[in-house]
Amino acid sequence: MGMLYVVPTPVGNMEDMTFRAIKVLKEVDFILAEDTRTSSVLLHHYDIKNELHSHHKFNEHQTCQKVVERLQAGQSAALISDAGTPGISDPGFMLVRECVRNGIEVQTLPGATAFVPALVSSGMPCDKFVFEGFLPQKKGRQKRLGELKNETRTMVFYESPYRVVKTLEQFAEVFGPERQVACCREISKVHEESVRGTIAEVLLHFKEREPKGEFVIVLEGGKV
Repeated sequence: MGMLYVVPTPVGNMEDMTFRAIKVLKEVDFILAEDTRTSSVLLHHYDIKNELHSHHKFNEHQTCQKVVERLQAGQSAALISDAGTPGISDPGFMLVRECVRNGIEVQTLPGATAFVPALVSSGMPCDKFVFEGFLPQKKGRQKRLGELKNETRTMVFYESPYRVVKTLEQFAEVFGPERQVACCREISKVHEESVRGTIAEVLLHFKEREPKGEFVIVLEGGKV
């Protein structure tokens, strides 16, 4: 049996790549990437010239079985996403599940995940939290927010810059405008920024300044 390595890649700064991640990517038989064009930039930077294949949410149903067969034949593979840890709001779960079902060992390397630095630097309790990732864009969005209304743990969301204002407006309606929130953008990049305050204050900030970059929104839990 071969092995599947789940390898985190930098969410911003290229130097966040670990020595072990580089070593694994150089030694495996092939690499599975969410977007081969994006990953090629990273691989070229570290002089990694391995066999590279596309593995994303639109083709993973078709590719999983072929990958499993190669691993069963004794080859090793590394799974990477465009940024961060595969499986965390990125493709990865389905392949890992199939490997586990077929008795193939899976090793996940420690590494970059955008929500961890955002949560820790938010100034909110991070001993207990709930990670929600991306909220449903349309159907089920209000229902999910309603289910979280009485959540007492710190809540963590991913959001695109195009929906940040809308999301904060909905948060104000559901959780109240005085609830504390931290919006962290461009984590580990040159223009990294954390905007903290009440939902009303942070909403005003981004109404006056166009949101840019990928966002992690950390929301205070309700009072016990």
